[in-house]
Amino acid sequence: MTVESPSMNPAPRHAVILCHPDPKSFNRAIADTYCDGVRKLGHEVVLRDLYAMGFDPILKANERPTLKDFQISEDVEEEIGLIADCDVFVLVYPIWFGTPPALLKGYVERVFGAAINPRDVEERAHKGFLADKRLVSFSTSAMGEPWLNEQGQWLSLRHLFDHYLTHAFGMKPDEHVHFANVTAGMPKLWADRHLYGVAEEAKKTCAVLLAERQEAPAHAAAS
Repeated sequence: MTVESPSMNPAPRHAVILCHPDPKSFNRAIADTYCDGVRKLGHEVVLRDLYAMGFDPILKANERPTLKDFQISEDVEEEIGLIADCDVFVLVYPIWFGTPPALLKGYVERVFGAAINPRDVEERAHKGFLADKRLVSFSTSAMGEPWLNEQGQWLSLRHLFDHYLTHAFGMKPDEHVHFANVTAGMPKLWADRHLYGVAEEAKKTCAVLLAERQEAPAHAAAS
């Protein structure tokens, strides 16, 4: 069997899923900075701006995978077709009332969870398109980190959202970068510093993907 070198493989792909209603928001700047960073390194990006798309977050009755005759809606099929072959899934969103926006939760339910039965999650079947993929999250909050920690909000978010997604869908260990005190009056210096951090995270993620691709032929040859 011939083992292809990493250079023969398609460029790694990143699905960047943005969830913020303001097209001029800092969250949009985060998404754009990440996209620019990975493109500079020769990777491909699929940007999905959920508000701009008008994505429908409401799970339909016949979409429930617990039904024997469940159906995946056409819009979900099209969405999966755009992102299924991505290596990294990047979520960009603000924290609202302790959780991600409802629109993002709806995207998780309809797209990430399409055809995934609760029993699959319990038994760790990991048969969906997210299996063995990476999850990277960028979140923002108007509140400071001390307040978030005092309320237990940060710990809850990490366990109930990030870690749950990686375990439920069989994804690789997740990364989460949070920016606190993001408000309309945020000093430009802070914003620039945060975006520099986004660019560095993009570089790190690309480096991890490259290392994995370099290791894959060696593992294949050994087996």
